Amino acid sequence: MNWLSLDAFLTRIRPQREALALLLDLAVVALAWQATYLFRLGFERWFSARPGYDHWVLLGFVLLYALVLKGLKVPKGMWRFSGFGEVQRLALACLIAGLIGATLVLMAQLSKVPRAVLALHPLFALMGLAMLRMGYRMLYEHMRSRISGSAQEQRRALVMGAGDAGRLLVAGIQHSQGWVVVGYLDDAPEKRGARVGGVPVLGGLEQVKQFSELHGITHLIVAMPAASTAQRRRALDLAAQAGLPVLTVPSSQELLAGRNVDQVRDIEPEDLLGREPVELDEGGISECLNGKVVLITGAGGSIGSELCRQVARYGPSRIVLYELSEFALYTIEQELGEKFPHIPLVRLVGDVKDLEHLRYVFGKYKPQIVFHAAAYKHVPLMEEENAWACLRNNTLGTYRAASAAIEFEAERFVLISTDKAVNPTNVMGASKRASEMVLSSFAARGGATKLTAVRFGNVLGSSGSVIPKFKEQLTTGGPLTVTHPDITRYFMTIPEAAGLVLQAASMADNGQVYVLDMGEPVKIVDLARNLLRMSGHAETRIAFTGLRPGEKLYEELLADADETLSSPHPRLRIARLHDRGSEAWLAELLTWLMVGRDPGDSRDTRLRLRHFVSEYQPR
Repeated sequence: MNWLSLDAFLTRIRPQREALALLLDLAVVALAWQATYLFRLGFERWFSARPGYDHWVLLGFVLLYALVLKGLKVPKGMWRFSGFGEVQRLALACLIAGLIGATLVLMAQLSKVPRAVLALHPLFALMGLAMLRMGYRMLYEHMRSRISGSAQEQRRALVMGAGDAGRLLVAGIQHSQGWVVVGYLDDAPEKRGARVGGVPVLGGLEQVKQFSELHGITHLIVAMPAASTAQRRRALDLAAQAGLPVLTVPSSQELLAGRNVDQVRDIEPEDLLGREPVELDEGGISECLNGKVVLITGAGGSIGSELCRQVARYGPSRIVLYELSEFALYTIEQELGEKFPHIPLVRLVGDVKDLEHLRYVFGKYKPQIVFHAAAYKHVPLMEEENAWACLRNNTLGTYRAASAAIEFEAERFVLISTDKAVNPTNVMGASKRASEMVLSSFAARGGATKLTAVRFGNVLGSSGSVIPKFKEQLTTGGPLTVTHPDITRYFMTIPEAAGLVLQAASMADNGQVYVLDMGEPVKIVDLARNLLRMSGHAETRIAFTGLRPGEKLYEELLADADETLSSPHPRLRIARLHDRGSEAWLAELLTWLMVGRDPGDSRDTRLRLRHFVSEYQPR
């Protein structure tokens, strides 16, 4: 038998599965009626002893069984998964239909219908219906084992993209790893109806929903690593409409990094952004970092660790990892040691508020480039009970790290800032704005060290950000929590943000604050819905929890031409700063931060902070 042809036939009729199942069940009911008469009357009297109205009684029973079977949703059952639970449901349907049918026959005084037939027919029907399902399951499992060597249910996939990547993908996973690739979808007219690696090109990308239903597809795989961002985004949008789990082959950057094309992965947040990749001035960055000693504070954090990875690519003479968390420090030094064994690492547990330790580190290792990523960043967590700790860590920590860099004549000091520093409404944003003003005050003095800050918005996948939270909520069955249906944010991937920080460091003049072009704002609820659709959990609920303390509904536009100046890089702009922090302002701020104590009431901290950051409007 040609098992592939049988599989294809079963796939083609799958969209009509419920109607066919009901028709077959009713045929079995009718056959069971005949078998019951045969059992009761024998061959000689099988037809001759029946009443003339028997065919009408049979028709009535068939209609009655149809109503009961549909009422109990028996046709919706998947025959290839039939088991004891399905037999129980069939037994209930036969019992109900048999009792009602027998009652109606007796009430109608149709006495020529044998009572034994009325009593035995539900049993014969149950046996026939159960045998039909068990027979189909045995056939299906045998077919699966002959096709793929395993009787287990396969993941049936459509591959979107019939190019080289799609061909290599199918060659790697077809009939292995639990996959059966049914066909390709591709928009190229010359590929329609062709076969690539023995698998047919069924149609265009826009037909994904149609072919998914027709062929009983369980997964969609987007295999278009070389396509433009717009083309990949269109493919993902079309795939999402099918309501199935969507996977993708590694991107072109991941393939260059060594991943194989058949290592399919889940859709990641950056896949949903649909942004063109950032083009960096590799030569300028290399000139800035190659052969230099680079110190990174907060080296184990989301941004700090990515800065470590990207800095290492440019061949620094040494990387000094400065981190307060022992575990975060251990994690990043293990990764760097494995990937970049030729680069010397200095692994230091330290607090950026500890000036004496910073002076010792700067004096011993003489870093030339400093990236200051150490910060408390979680807005609601820092807003109330931890407002004073946030202010000291972010602002005083920046002052002391920059002081050490200036004292030991580092070439460049780069502060990682945030869009929340623009007209801040929370302590975290205000502390970052104060940090920028600290650098501006230092820059006004002149000196050998170029001090700059780089602002960007929400980073996808960073610790505590919305995407890891959504994924965690998905594993527990939801709901996904969003604070407000209209809340929007600017998003950027961690590698994208870190790359632009390096770019800004290579270009910056003293005292400048760079703003990253974050693209278009994204509604958080749309991001949640897309993630649910792509993961095949479209039915999961989204719950709105209300804005949290200090949280804005909309973040400020970062690349507004009225508030920024152009730079040599199209994705970086220079902020126009109206308040730069005078020497007197700095002295008063430092007196408060170094001599003051935690007031215990965040309201006092917020009110005092307004004195130093005029744009700050606490909520």
